[in-house]
Parts: sequence; C-alpha cells; structure tokens
Amino acid sequence: MALKLYNTLFRQKESFKPIEENTVSFYHCGPTVYWTQHIGNMRGMFCADSVVRVLKYLDYQVKHVRNYTDVGHLTSDQDEGEDKIEKSARQEKLSPQQIAEKYIKIFEEDTQALNLLEPTFKPRATQCIPEMITMIQTLLDKGYAYTTDSAVYFDVSKAKKYSQLSGQKLEEKLKGAGQAEVSDSKKKNPADFALWFFKTGKHKKALQYWDSPFGQGFPGWHIECSVMANKYLGQTIDIHMGGVEHIPIHHTNEIAQSESATGVKFANYWLHNEHLLVNNKKMSKSAGTAYSLSEIQEKGFNPLAFRYLLLQAHYRSKQNFTWPVMKSAQKGFNNLINQIKDLGDKIGKINKEYKNKFIEKITNDFNLPQGLVVMQELLKSALSNQDKLATILNFDKVLGLNLDKLRKEKITIPQEVKELVKKREKARQNKKWAEADKLRKQIEKKEYQIEDTDKGPKISPKC
Repeated sequence: MALKLYNTLFRQKESFKPIEENTVSFYHCGPTVYWTQHIGNMRGMFCADSVVRVLKYLDYQVKHVRNYTDVGHLTSDQDEGEDKIEKSARQEKLSPQQIAEKYIKIFEEDTQALNLLEPTFKPRATQCIPEMITMIQTLLDKGYAYTTDSAVYFDVSKAKKYSQLSGQKLEEKLKGAGQAEVSDSKKKNPADFALWFFKTGKHKKALQYWDSPFGQGFPGWHIECSVMANKYLGQTIDIHMGGVEHIPIHHTNEIAQSESATGVKFANYWLHNEHLLVNNKKMSKSAGTAYSLSEIQEKGFNPLAFRYLLLQAHYRSKQNFTWPVMKSAQKGFNNLINQIKDLGDKIGKINKEYKNKFIEKITNDFNLPQGLVVMQELLKSALSNQDKLATILNFDKVLGLNLDKLRKEKITIPQEVKELVKKREKARQNKKWAEADKLRKQIEKKEYQIEDTDKGPKISPKC
C-alpha cells in the first residue's frame, strides 16, 4: 500500500515518492534548549517519532536529523528581543553552554521516557557556524542578502514563491501588514529577516559570538535549520516537519534562503503537527499550565501512558490535555498491558489480514489513532492468543508502547494487600457481601484494584 501524506506545501494528500529508492531523508525542528520542554513540545517530538516509526515499518531506511537550537533564537520569531539561551543564562547565572547542556540532558531523559527513537544525527547550531557563514556569504554574493549596521538580512522580495508555504500575500508582508515595529530602519522590507546579527547595539553584550567575513556576531535562527539540513541530508530532502506555528515565518524563511542559496528545491514534503491544549486553552507558563513530563510522572502517571494518550489523536488535529483525561489514558494503558499479559508467553505468527488493515490505516497520512482501533479489534477477535500476541508486538514497532518489555514485568503486590484479597475472597465465599465490599474499598485505598474472574480474583495497580 502506497504511503499518502498531507503536504502543507500544496495543501493536499500526495503519494510519497522518495528521492532515493527505499531511503528517506527526514529533518525535524528540534527544541531551543533554554528551559524544560513542556508536554506540548514533547507532542511535537512524538509526532515526528511516529512518522519515523511508520517509515521504518514500511522498510525505508530513514536518515533522521533533529537539531538543537543553542544560539540565535530570539524571544520573538520576527528578529526582536533577546537570545533565549542568553536570557536563561543570565537568569540562572550560568554560561550559555551550561544552559544548553542542562536542558539537553533533561530533554533526552524525557525522550527516553517517551520511548522516542534516537535520530541519526542530533546536531547543535553552535557546531555548524562555519557552514552558516558560508551559506550567508553565498546569499550575499548572489544578491539575495544585504548588510546594515545591525545585521545581514535576507531580501524576501527577491525570493521565488516566498509565500507558497504560508499562503500569505507577499505584497502585504512587504508593506509590513500585521508586523511588529521594525527596530532597524535600514531594512529594505519589514518582512526581511536576519541571517546574522552583529555584536552591536542591543546585541553589544552578546555572550556567544563568532568572527565572520561580514562582521563579528551570531547567526539568526532560520539559517541554522537550513544549514543543518543541508549538511547532514543534502540540498534537497524528502520530508521536513515541525509545528504549525512554524509555517508563516520559520519554515517559510528556511525555504527562501535554502533555495536561493542552492538553486534547487529544499524539501519535497512538509508535515506540520497541531498543538496540544490544556483545558482547551493554549499552554501558558504564566498560568502554570505548561506542564513538563516530569510533572506528569510526579503525579504517579507512567510516561508511556502519556504516549498512549498522544496516540489517540491524529498529528494534524489539536489535542486537549486535562488531568482526568490523563487518568483515563493511564487506566486504558493499564488495561491494555493486562490484556496482553493474559495472552500468555507463546508467540505465534503475525496475522496478515490484521497487519494489512493496520498498514492501510497508518499509510493514510500516519493515522495512528485508527491503527489503535485495529489493535483493539484484534484483541476482540477469534484468533489464537499466540497469533494475537505476535501481531500486536509487530504493531508496537509503530505504536512504541514497549509492550514486549511490559508484558514480562511481574507486578509485586504488597503482603498487606494480598491479605486483604484473601479476607475478601473468604467473605465472598461465605456470601458476606457487605464485608467483601468493605474490603474491596480498603484494597482500593491501597491504590490497587480487584477484578473477579472465573479463575479467581485478579489484582492490579489502580490507575
């Protein structure tokens, strides 16, 4: 079955055809490492991981680049404000390098907890400064860029199809419609963006800076991704992915500078994931709703239960997070693990009919929620337990729930809980229903739940 994906560039689903047969070059905009990433950021990482997993499941060799922005990303995407890394460095009284190391470590702990696959390359912007200088010089030499006292800017009026990805009218951007106040009066157009900031004016005390032929300073955010994609994947890549918030500025600017510098198409397919909301509102640090994965874990939830929650919404759909929703996801995840444990230890053969159903769903623009539905249908089917297990473990290469490991884990029930279960079972045998109900409630207070089956009481951790 051919993979179809929604290409933001043309606003339609298209059949996927890689540049090189059986190989996919995939670039994903990684985090700006100035603070702990919230669960909305982690949803973006999960969406990219899902794309990689589907591609690998379909036997593609995937070259996956996920970058770290550790310089040059200002507090506004429109070249305004302070460098985010340096702002955190001053607040925490650390060096920019220490800030980057600190938050990369936390981020990578979170990616491991969510069972995200390791990218092929994880470049840092600061490791690619020479290549950025080279691309900026190329843009200057070709006449696509110009210099003011403050920065080197890209001239958007000279870019071909500048607004193709965003769908905005270039005429309006050139007039500065809807733009913030322009701080550099020597910019030719309000929409022109910085390729390189000079160590002068508001950036005179910049903590990170490099020498270049055009002046001492540091790179703009947009040039970084173009260079890292080019360096590790080539001038034209198969798939570029990021959040929908990157469409109008960051990704639009990436295309403009990349294609102007190389003269060839930058990316054939553009994928964009929607946002994770909290209580149907945008996450807010000031409102205390920019939850981190560690906060979820501190409340007793398994990070893989959070992954299970994320699997229930398509990447191009908004998803809403609430604590009751998280509790429900934990319960569903626990139930799934218990169902798989009930299948036994023998692994049979992968069922082709259900595998084809699964592939049909996931090749339709990476529809993992429908893939989950197929798995639930499989669990309810008349197939043997052995074949169910083999097929589900095969599906988990895409779902990433670590089911093979979790099904083997033994649950250690505290002795006091075991004693309560024995007393309750004796009460039930003597038809002392009120006493049995009272004991069940005592078991639940110990954070365990009990299920009465034909084979006797089944005890498991309460979600």
